[in-house]
Amino acid sequence: MRRGFPCAAALLLALAASGCSRRDGPVDGATVFKPCASCHQIGPNARGGFGPQLNALFGRRAGSTADFAYSNAMKTSGIVWDEPTLAAFLRDPDKVVPGTKMRFWGIHDERDLAALIAYLRTYQDAR
Repeated sequence: MRRGFPCAAALLLALAASGCSRRDGPVDGATVFKPCASCHQIGPNARGGFGPQLNALFGRRAGSTADFAYSNAMKTSGIVWDEPTLAAFLRDPDKVVPGTKMRFWGIHDERDLAALIAYLRTYQDAR
């Protein structure tokens, strides 16, 4: 059995605590990103920590930022991040990059996934 850590657990806890379904209103990418922020930084002065920073993600080669120790699997994956590749990875990280360090069950709600990718896109020019 795969174990999600900690993004998936945080997302489930946040949804449970909200007392409402994601379907009750518009999906907000910043809200979907909140559990991801336990591992990933985005925005001005973002740095790698438990996960890599996510500024200027689109068009970037996977495993290429200098401030994060990536798995060999990620560094040698040959992936260049774009919307379809990122969506596939966020649905099932282990399937797209077997051996990745990212322990995450995946995002299976297509609206949440689209909102998150759109949100990440707004930081394309951030450094």
